[in-house]
Amino acid sequence: MAFPKKIVLASGNKGKLREFENLFAELGVEIVPQSVLGVSDVPETGTTFVENAIIKARHAARETGLPAIADDSGIVVEALGGAPGIYSARFAGENASDQDNIDLLLERLEGESNRNAYFFCLLVMMRDGDDPVPLISEGKWHGSITQRQEGDAGFGYDPVFYVEQHTCTAAQLDKTEKNHISHRGQALNALMKQMRQLFA
Repeated sequence: MAFPKKIVLASGNKGKLREFENLFAELGVEIVPQSVLGVSDVPETGTTFVENAIIKARHAARETGLPAIADDSGIVVEALGGAPGIYSARFAGENASDQDNIDLLLERLEGESNRNAYFFCLLVMMRDGDDPVPLISEGKWHGSITQRQEGDAGFGYDPVFYVEQHTCTAAQLDKTEKNHISHRGQALNALMKQMRQLFA
């Protein structure tokens, strides 16, 4: 079975799209955002990362007839009992911007000495809309929340996520290096290993 030539990404997030495009380019796989194919957003009614990713991937695969990949990811902050977690993208409200979410996170952590956090990414690949055994992978990237924003690369919470081994925030990392060590990079590498076995 050969690698699919085209996979729909069940997301409209431009930052995620760039990361997926870069990582799949080496395999000759075209990643197409679901918005280009007219796929509507589906309510994320799950209570876990894996439930939400499955909901999104199955919906995109059924709507397009193509294999689909969905990512559900977020930041987990120890001092906030795991929040924002699955609500990371809408931490400050349904239509919150990245800046709104960062501002609320820093506000909630004001005066807090424990700033440990990690990014978590859960990926699901559905070969079709009724795939009973989707491929599932995950990645976890440990760091801490800074007192203020640094860097203008990346997206989401990257400007306040401090990466100790590089002594900078995720938003200050080189794109190639970030793709190599990030939660999404880890999950994608694990997914690619499964895909190579499946499509070998």
